[in-house]
Amino acid sequence: MYAFDVSAGSKDELYHDLFAALDALTADEPDAVANMANAAALIWQYLPDLNWSGFYRMVDGGLVLGPFQGKAACIRIAMGAGVCGTAAATRTTQRVDDVHAFPGHIACDAASASELVVPIVHDDRLIGVLDLDSPLPGRFDEEDTVGCERLMALLAPRIAGAIS
Repeated sequence: MYAFDVSAGSKDELYHDLFAALDALTADEPDAVANMANAAALIWQYLPDLNWSGFYRMVDGGLVLGPFQGKAACIRIAMGAGVCGTAAATRTTQRVDDVHAFPGHIACDAASASELVVPIVHDDRLIGVLDLDSPLPGRFDEEDTVGCERLMALLAPRIAGAIS
């Protein structure tokens, strides 16, 4: 059983504590699915105003649903399709204040209003993406982008070996 003291202070403190907690959870665990599952749960538990937190894994040239927290989700997403597919195809983080205005948005949950998708890259290989959805428009900001990119940089080598 893990007990974490995650800050209720500033966002910077929150992401610092999330980083330490994710590091502790995944440091000695070689299983990619277990590490993604714990990362999704940790983010879901401590980041406010989310309605989905999870992963899409790169499998045979497309994104396939991985561990997550929230409602049932789309299983497969083509490269370049929607926010997740765009993040994967461009290998750049996508922060979308209004998903309904995003061309080609894939509405897995109609309650989602904003989204943050971070590509996960290790040794120049796309492993997948972290996908965070919120029912609040404009929920994510630059601190969320930087914080989640840092979390995924930590996680990438710890999930790289088991993702095809």
